[in-house]
Amino acid sequence: MSLSIQPFFDSVTGTVSYALSDPASQMAAIIDPVLDYTPASGRTSTASADRMLDYLRDQGLTLQWILETHAHADHLSAAAYLRQQAGGRIAIGAPIRQVQGVFKTLYNLGAEFQADGSQFDHLFADGDTFMIGTLQASALFVPGHTPADMAYQVEDAVFTGDTLFMPDLGTARTDFPGGDARTLYRSIQRILALPDATRLFACHDYPPDTRPAAWESNVAQHKAHNIHVRDGITEDAFVALRQARDATLDAPALMLPALQVNIRAGHLPAAEANGLSYLKIPLNALPAASAGAKEPR
Repeated sequence: MSLSIQPFFDSVTGTVSYALSDPASQMAAIIDPVLDYTPASGRTSTASADRMLDYLRDQGLTLQWILETHAHADHLSAAAYLRQQAGGRIAIGAPIRQVQGVFKTLYNLGAEFQADGSQFDHLFADGDTFMIGTLQASALFVPGHTPADMAYQVEDAVFTGDTLFMPDLGTARTDFPGGDARTLYRSIQRILALPDATRLFACHDYPPDTRPAAWESNVAQHKAHNIHVRDGITEDAFVALRQARDATLDAPALMLPALQVNIRAGHLPAAEANGLSYLKIPLNALPAASAGAKEPR
């Protein structure tokens, strides 16, 4: 196999970003990069993204693609910063337009924000193929967590975004706007229909105390052990389990700061007359916090 995969784990948000590269051409793609953000001070940092840039430099790689699996609610995207520093094209699934429409309304964004996906360089449809150097990659539409989730397959590796976590953590929540547990189940079955040895790379891990952070599994492990969708769990049983779980979850801590950046392909809001950018926090717009689970899954 010619694909090289380098993970980068951000323990603050539980996010795993990936640098993929083709040794034959020295071309690379980055998946789901993190822009560090401290809510208490309102400061951003590029430390996590700079680690990825250092890796590209050290390996002599040229950045061709910056791939988002969806508009994340748990971290800000560093896609725009990476493109500024290293080039490449920012891409996401075409249904991002639906997500943009919802959050344009929530944030009361003006006419200057177009909910047409134009903030991204490329919008993938289901089944689209593209090249990373000499390697062919495919975009797989896997909605359910949000209406716009994409997975990316290169050789025997599939980058699942939030659709699947590690088997002992299960699956993504489905209570975001446009999310749907039944749709998620069917998307996951599409992934689990791949050969058993297909490697699956998750976008997040929230490890229990019994193990370190992990992000690589395979189809066979999920079919045998995934706590939500292993073999024998029906669609109806999954929907009931997932909806009951989602009812206990608070909104992700960075949801309101993150989404207004991520629907802009990682660009911060335009600076105002005083030279500063501002994030908008809609008050009393989301449901009250539950007294249940605090994990974002």
